[in-house]
Amino acid sequence: MENFRVSVYAICKNEAKFADRWFASMREADDVFVLDTGSDDGSAQRLASLGARVTTRRIEPWRFDVARNASLDLLPDDVDICVCTDLDEVFHPGWRAAVERAWATGTDRLRYRYTWNFNPDGSEGYVFWIDKIHARRGFRWVHPVHEVLQFEHGTPRTVEAEGVQLDHHADPEKSRAQYLPLLELAVREDPNDDRNLHYLGREYLFRGDWQRCIATLTRHLALPNAVWKDERAASMRYLARACEALGRVQDAESWLLRAVAEAPGLREPWLDLAAFLFRKNDWAGTLFAVEAALRITERPRTYISEAQSWGSLPHDLASIACYHLGLFDRAVAFADAAVRLCPADDRLRENRALFVAAERAALPPRGEN
Repeated sequence: MENFRVSVYAICKNEAKFADRWFASMREADDVFVLDTGSDDGSAQRLASLGARVTTRRIEPWRFDVARNASLDLLPDDVDICVCTDLDEVFHPGWRAAVERAWATGTDRLRYRYTWNFNPDGSEGYVFWIDKIHARRGFRWVHPVHEVLQFEHGTPRTVEAEGVQLDHHADPEKSRAQYLPLLELAVREDPNDDRNLHYLGREYLFRGDWQRCIATLTRHLALPNAVWKDERAASMRYLARACEALGRVQDAESWLLRAVAEAPGLREPWLDLAAFLFRKNDWAGTLFAVEAALRITERPRTYISEAQSWGSLPHDLASIACYHLGLFDRAVAFADAAVRLCPADDRLRENRALFVAAERAALPPRGEN
């Protein structure tokens, strides 16, 4: 296996509590470079004491792309493989060897498995594949927030790095206040960027700003370059949620049906439709939509893959729908699957017991035909 110089680079501000854990997982690299953007909690000093090469520089006005590019510029020219991480992220041991196995002459970028969050029971939540490991030359970060690596010379040669796993342990105390103004700035700078317009509409949704959410996501869907069906379906689902919140139930249902038609190979549109029909007590419709979702057995590697779609939720919805339809044996089977996936959930166990009792009560007494 060819020897490569592998360097990690990161930005940091007031993350001393993560410094030891993060640096321990980055030690497999040849070098670790950190741009501290104004910590006052001793982050820079702690990271330097651990062995990181720390540079301090304030970024004003704040933009994530400017900070990322400044940290990337810290790396020497002879680095072969650049690894961008944040201090609240941790690699699983052995990542360096897996990166080098995947890297070959001519490779520009690696995609690898990323766990964005964890459920309360410790199981994985959002899981998708990201591509922040790249060659030293030809890349720059763009956009003030939700920044992405842009390749400056056509299409990069991207390889999937099996065996590389990065976990994100988000700081619940960190504010998201700067995200909205930076997203609005990103859209002003490039009104035709479909990705940021989608993210901006989603941010309005998170904040309960239903009218701006609807206006922004409608703009997203109208863009000629908004062609990725998975993300288009997500915009339609978010439009449905905003419309339902405003009492526009028929519009919500219409958007959900469009989302299913846009990306029928994703579980998420089907499950949003199932949950909508569940709230209307449409039990047959709920069961139909859940069964369509469960026929999708391969989880996609993109960020459009919600943890609940691959957990107990579809089985839970289906079990309750079957109970109301009098399909007690199927209600028990779906409840069994839900409990297996979430054994600590008391409600799921109580529902299963109810369905079992209903199934037994519906059976004829022994000895009768």
